[in-house]
Amino acid sequence: MTDTPAYDDENVFAKILRGELPCHKVYEDGGTLAFMDIMPRGDGHTLVIPKAASRNILDIDTDAYQTLMAVVQKVARAMKPAFGADGITIQQFNEPAGGQVVFHTHIHVIPRFDGVSLRPHTGDMADQETLTAHAEKLRSVLG
Repeated sequence: MTDTPAYDDENVFAKILRGELPCHKVYEDGGTLAFMDIMPRGDGHTLVIPKAASRNILDIDTDAYQTLMAVVQKVARAMKPAFGADGITIQQFNEPAGGQVVFHTHIHVIPRFDGVSLRPHTGDMADQETLTAHAEKLRSVLG
């Protein structure tokens, strides 16, 4: 077994947290930030991240992880009525072999609709106006 690489504070989510890159924010508190995924696999696809630096579930502080998951639940509960979703998919990936691409802990929260498959991860960015509209829908339910 190899050691987990060190956290890289130049990852895209660290830059978003520092305000160096924009995001379509839907929720923020002292320990977490939730924002629209710019390459959504479904309409309303949201990411929830801790503000504290951690690479993934393998190195995140337990208290920070519990706080993160409480916000994931809050977002998921708001997402269902905001998008009229039939269900919610929660995904979290760890290390390259586990499918992780950005090495800052993050949880995917995706509204799901009967008979509608997730879009493939193509690397194509969504239309900014669409992301803005989806963020507004979710914020309106989150309060």
